[in-house]
Amino acid sequence: MSAVAPSRQSTARTTNEDVRQQNLAAVLQLVHANGPQSRSAIGAATGLNRSTVTGLVTELIDLGLARETSAAPTGRAGRPSLGVAADDAVVALSVRAEPDAVTVSLVGLGGSVHSRVRHDLAGAPSPRRFAQNTAALVDGMRADIDRHYRLVGAGVAVPGLVDQTGTVMFAPPLGWKREHIASRLESALGMPVTAGNDSSIGAMAEARFGMGRGIANMLYMDGSLNGIGGGLIFDGTLLRGTSGYAGELGHTVVNPGGTKCACGRRGCLEAELHPQRVLTLLGRRKLDEDELDIELGVVRDPAVIAEITRQVDILSIALTNFVNAFAPEVVVLSGYLGVLLATSRERLSNAVRVDPVASDSRTVRIERARMRSHLMQIAPAELAFSRLLTDPVAHAPAR
Repeated sequence: MSAVAPSRQSTARTTNEDVRQQNLAAVLQLVHANGPQSRSAIGAATGLNRSTVTGLVTELIDLGLARETSAAPTGRAGRPSLGVAADDAVVALSVRAEPDAVTVSLVGLGGSVHSRVRHDLAGAPSPRRFAQNTAALVDGMRADIDRHYRLVGAGVAVPGLVDQTGTVMFAPPLGWKREHIASRLESALGMPVTAGNDSSIGAMAEARFGMGRGIANMLYMDGSLNGIGGGLIFDGTLLRGTSGYAGELGHTVVNPGGTKCACGRRGCLEAELHPQRVLTLLGRRKLDEDELDIELGVVRDPAVIAEITRQVDILSIALTNFVNAFAPEVVVLSGYLGVLLATSRERLSNAVRVDPVASDSRTVRIERARMRSHLMQIAPAELAFSRLLTDPVAHAPAR
């Protein structure tokens, strides 16, 4: 029997459903990233008419994904209108794997951090121990979650190469290789889990909530005791590359005869630009970003100043190369690299403004990440929210 062609009516219905799903996603993404909005502001941002916006907002409220706020700016004189906000009772778990700790944050839509727990470790955990520690931390949060929130899943930030299946191919700070960490955590937590490289998802969160908001092309770089990573936002989208490995900027060789890197080569950026060198000269074992800011703001030791100067010069060369390669509008530096920017903003700004090819015909800003310590509390949750933000109807949690 020959196949029957779909009727024009059924095709139109499917198309209308697709358009409505896309519009629902657009409105939810807007209030998630930009905070409470008036209906007129939603219409202006999305290009949708007032009645369509009203219908979409009503549906999101019925789904439990949005709520009305008491007031929202309209830009006009008179009584303010009711605003629309993402409902932060819809939450995701934000999990961070580090060599010395496991951290779990409870994050609501809109980027609000409700709570955070941390378990310090004497050494890097095995994947099995990491899953056990994470499950124990989450078990301690269960009663509060069940009472007040609706959970969509968990996202995990890993300092290493993570493919699109959630498999950690190589994470030197943790000693993990070919570890299916997402599926392991799904079994331990009993919920959907998405894993990603910490710097790539940091770039995504900084683009959505921080210095990259409204920027189409951004280069993000993060530095810590775990190494250097990066993320690239091209035309508003995170560049993933083959299997999701794009952005490993820390393994760019800047000194072929230099320090041996964990990857086996010599002179990688993350081997030459390491905070441990500065901490050793300061006589400190560990300082967080804010503490290091203060220390370097008052330091007078010539050895420390010389080491900072050496590292800033190397970072200047690297940034010039990256600006030539990727042509971003903004370079955002986070973590230890943000500290170096604070000590030498003029030197680094000159490097990205003057040194690149055709620098006279383009403007590149260099900025410090805005979210600072909050970044890795929020960023992994964005992985867990991804499906919900793409298709609110299909992935809205039960009320």
